[in-house]
Amino acid sequence: MEILMDTHKKIREHISALSDGELAASDLELAFAALRSADGEQAWNTYHRIGDVLRAQASAELSDEFAARLAERLQAEPSHGKRAAPAGAPLPAESGAMKVATTS
Repeated sequence: MEILMDTHKKIREHISALSDGELAASDLELAFAALRSADGEQAWNTYHRIGDVLRAQASAELSDEFAARLAERLQAEPSHGKRAAPAGAPLPAESGAMKVATTS
């Protein structure tokens, strides 16, 4: 069962990378084969809808409540591969580590 889940996840990762134009040529055959399934087609459509929404300008259709709920859910997501700053550690902008160069 675990192997099936890993395979399913890998296939979706390939489809996502393909939709972003970032799939390695060596993985194209697997991704195209996956797109011929109902699940693969659904994943392709879903990833493109997500991309469309991410590229779209904010619209009046989304309420402030929706934006707040989305922000809460994103905050609750685990940070994959990123190290969390220790509690109470200043952010780079607060510590003065990041300076923005300005020209006059």
